[in-house]
Amino acid sequence: MSPVETPRTGPDLSIGRLDTVLGRYTMYRLILLVLATLAGYSLVLDALGWLTFGVPEMLGHLVLCLGLTYASNRALAALFRVRPHSESSLITGLLLYFLFWPSFAPMDVAGVALACVLASASKYALAWRGRHVFNPAAAGAFVTGLTGLNIATWWAATPAMLLLLLPGVLLVLYRTRKFLMATVFTVVAAAIITAELLQAGLSAGMALWQSFAQRPLLFFVGFMLTEPLTLPPRRWQQLALAAVVGVVFAVPYNVGFLANSPEAALLLGNLLAFLAGQRGSVTLRLAGTRALTPSTTEFSFEPSRPVRFVPGQYMELDLPQVKSDRKGRRRVFSLTGSPDERLVKFGVRTAEPVSPAKRVLLSLKPGDKVTATSVGGDFVLPRNPRKPVLLIAAGIGITPYLSHLSSGGLRERDAVLLLLARSADEVAYAEELRAAGIRVLVRTADGSAPPPDLATAAWDGTRLDGEALRALVPDIADRDVYVSGSPASVAALRRAARQAGARRIHVDSFSGY
Repeated sequence: MSPVETPRTGPDLSIGRLDTVLGRYTMYRLILLVLATLAGYSLVLDALGWLTFGVPEMLGHLVLCLGLTYASNRALAALFRVRPHSESSLITGLLLYFLFWPSFAPMDVAGVALACVLASASKYALAWRGRHVFNPAAAGAFVTGLTGLNIATWWAATPAMLLLLLPGVLLVLYRTRKFLMATVFTVVAAAIITAELLQAGLSAGMALWQSFAQRPLLFFVGFMLTEPLTLPPRRWQQLALAAVVGVVFAVPYNVGFLANSPEAALLLGNLLAFLAGQRGSVTLRLAGTRALTPSTTEFSFEPSRPVRFVPGQYMELDLPQVKSDRKGRRRVFSLTGSPDERLVKFGVRTAEPVSPAKRVLLSLKPGDKVTATSVGGDFVLPRNPRKPVLLIAAGIGITPYLSHLSSGGLRERDAVLLLLARSADEVAYAEELRAAGIRVLVRTADGSAPPPDLATAAWDGTRLDGEALRALVPDIADRDVYVSGSPASVAALRRAARQAGARRIHVDSFSGY
């Protein structure tokens, strides 16, 4: 247990362990593993007679979807002279496996093959500045449906699949922190579908059961609607999008060649998200690095074009040089600079053992390039400038607050920043904290004095609990509290803040920490 954690028991201990386990995998790798497990489960169900496609048909269908999306993606990547993202292509193949009916009928096979190729092609043809606009699987399924060769049936929405589908969806939503967005979509869509079934004469219980067991609500929201590359950056935008997509998903319509379908609803949502967010990827050229502490490094990049972000948000980097590991090639880092600055900056913990992704960053030389794929997050200050805040950072969790400081967002606000570090020489951004213009408290695990001009938070050898936090910040109940750090530290510090009387607590819970 780290020196900044509070003792955890019961649910807190279980959540901490779950965060630690899931933190070993990026969201993309987790989704791939969950979908692969569901594919294996579907084969078992068919062998037991709970599904009736036939094991040979399902195996052939699975091989076709995975093989063709993988091969077509690599071929198109070579054509466009970019590095292929194999993990993404496998996810797309598994999604198409669950969207189209397994069959050996020639027309059905041709339709699935077309959907696989179109899905891969959409990542390149329907892209803006290197970022795909539409969910590839939905795009492939939608266009294939227009040709009449095949139509997506979303057969994963069957009662037999619920036993593993539900926990799989919940696991993904927990990892992506998209429970609220999923709830908005589910409530809106389920309410409309249930009302329609009630009008058709079904009982309330049966109508609700069919909404979840025989409509692709859960599969749709867990694996497709919440895909990060096709979401707007802010939570309120995501919630509004979830409501709109929920209505389009559930309301029956037939206008010309367009008819109600999950893939059509998702594509509309993707278009709205694209219009609202950071459009397209950005090439970042390394400008330089500097050591912040013996175990942390700041990386400064010059973007190919201005980057739009709000202080407190993060940026996702695509690092194709990363050799295959369970976290994949995409990582997210908090932005530490001001939106008005020319350079894009990240503070990264680089202590041994260094992960493959961080090793790639450390190996970069000035002028080397990486790609930023998206900007997102809601770790932003309250809109009311008079609202007092308490900012708690555990170690490198200081990084999102640097963006608030450098942009001037804390100058006119009653703010207290509490930094928890292992030792005085591990206090990152000491110069910036001295010039912050706000009350800064530093609490070191070894009891060493903080850098000059930074106040020491009393240390009595115990971990930070609610009582100790209330003693440091007596008016914590009147402040919005922000907590940033590793998943385990965040869970412990959130609990301490609640014990201290905090009413509103925001956590830096971006995926891939």
